[in-house]
Amino acid sequence: MLAAAVEAYVAVRRATGFTFGSEARQLASFAAFSEARTESHVRASLAIEWAALARSVSQRARRLGHVIRLARYLRAEDRDHEVPPAVFGAEKRSRPTPYILSPEQIGQLVLAASRSGYRTLRRDTYSTLFALLASTGLRASEAIHLRLDDITPDGLVIRCSKFRKSRLVPLHKTARAGLERYLQRRGAYAPAEPHVFVSLRRKPLLLHDVEVAFRTAARAVGLPDSPRARPTPHSLRHTFAVRALQACPDGRDAITRHMLALSTYLGHAKVADTYWYLEAVPELMTDIADRCERFVMGGRP
Repeated sequence: MLAAAVEAYVAVRRATGFTFGSEARQLASFAAFSEARTESHVRASLAIEWAALARSVSQRARRLGHVIRLARYLRAEDRDHEVPPAVFGAEKRSRPTPYILSPEQIGQLVLAASRSGYRTLRRDTYSTLFALLASTGLRASEAIHLRLDDITPDGLVIRCSKFRKSRLVPLHKTARAGLERYLQRRGAYAPAEPHVFVSLRRKPLLLHDVEVAFRTAARAVGLPDSPRARPTPHSLRHTFAVRALQACPDGRDAITRHMLALSTYLGHAKVADTYWYLEAVPELMTDIADRCERFVMGGRP
């Protein structure tokens, strides 16, 4: 039965570290669709028909991509499975160009958050959160899930983040001092709550709340607010990564070590996700072009 084959495939993917949540549900849907037509193998025509039920072309491409990978896996042991052609195009959309903030803009955002709304803990919460994101490169989701016992003398313990991997993020002494000041203020406000950052409801922050607070601060300092150029909380992480790359030392071996260390620090699943910044940010592309020119002209790269 195709459903049993899908379950086995999902188990293998999860055993190798993938969360595989929505993908598993999609493949279970495809298996049910196929078995309703008395088909126990992957058939290209049925896969295309099933994927075409999605509303948008990008969704169809993504659904069909799930089946293509399933079919390749199953076909290794059973040649009766068919690998569908990618008739809806590439399933991965190009990543948008990250919005990189200047040091002055980051300072303005933190200051705006410290003055936003009434004189409540909310000001301290978001100004400290944004400063922490800027100085550590954490994902916003990782920061709002931090618990008090995740703060250690060696840094912040990020537990089971995006790719179910834990890591230790060192803290600069200024970042630690800022975090300790915030904890002193929020301690009396929500003493029973184990999460570091709390809302006025004395509950952990929601990602939506963080996004709203960031937009409010960004608007207050005059940052752009359009679909093509709009900073988000994730822009603080992008900015951290770019500044770290700009500080990379010269030399092939040093660059390799620097990239690997940064990839590990950021919690990227693949080092290619870190290299993406090299082609996504004009400043880094300019640096690369300048070094290539020097190398061609006989100088040091």
